[in-house]
Amino acid sequence: MKEITPKEVEELLKEGKKLTIIDVREVEEVAEGKIPGAVNIPLGLMESRMNELKKQNEYIMVCRSGGRSGRATQFLESEGFQVVNMSGGMLAWEGKVE
Repeated sequence: MKEITPKEVEELLKEGKKLTIIDVREVEEVAEGKIPGAVNIPLGLMESRMNELKKQNEYIMVCRSGGRSGRATQFLESEGFQVVNMSGGMLAWEGKVE
């Protein structure tokens, strides 16, 4: 499983890179703050909503600490998607939130 650090994600965003970030936390967790532009697809809904994703795109998966996003990364990889897990999750995120 590929991983990226929160600092690396923050640097890519500062450089103006177009990232597709998927936050797999529950709706009420995301309401407390998420990475700007991140799309919320709770882990429990991932299988039923993966039709919203395109296999040619790369996705960065985020959760609170990196566990749920790791499971989502493994699941989507097994379905043929290009996915990277953000290690440490939002607990390690020091960038802006919305």
